[in-house]
Amino acid sequence: MHGMGPIQYEKNEPVFHAFWEGRVFALRRAMAVWGKWNIDATRHEIELVPPAEYLRMSYYERQFAAFVELLVKSGLITREEVESGKLPPGSSKAVPPLTIEKAAALVANGVPASREVLAVPRFQVGQRVRARNMHPAGHTRLPRYARGKLGTIDRDHGVYVFPDSNAHFLGEKPQHVYSVRFAARELWGEHVSPQDSVYVDLWEGYLEPA
Repeated sequence: MHGMGPIQYEKNEPVFHAFWEGRVFALRRAMAVWGKWNIDATRHEIELVPPAEYLRMSYYERQFAAFVELLVKSGLITREEVESGKLPPGSSKAVPPLTIEKAAALVANGVPASREVLAVPRFQVGQRVRARNMHPAGHTRLPRYARGKLGTIDRDHGVYVFPDSNAHFLGEKPQHVYSVRFAARELWGEHVSPQDSVYVDLWEGYLEPA
């Protein structure tokens, strides 16, 4: 989005700026193993944080706010438990599905979004395409600045889960993801360098022939 100011580069930036940030990361990874949500649902929940709060919060504050909402919406905890910080009397306990061994593998390998399915690519390397001028109400990975713009297919990354449907539990709908090269002037206007380009990874559903 425009008007957010320059990116502030932090030399030798640590992985976590505070101890609690590491705890948020660990909690999110541990609870995701229950299979109540997926990475795209998590991203969409972050997008649902009210704008004023979103802009005020740091990265991990947003992550934590979304995490709490996912816990409540999935039924793993109640809103009352969040507010009080206590379990109601007689609550049952569940054995966590994530062991120390599984945790190490999860951090090392992540959760791949690629899929080994047969899908004929609609576009070829070198082909001119246009990013669709779409404005979905839900989650999408198509940046606003690229919508309606012309680009060229640079490479085909293979088949991956489609985030727009996966975020709303409407199926994975795996499809090809392409690296699309956009001339900087196509995106930002004639005042930028004619030699610059931006490469954006875009799902097939975001593109149409030019």
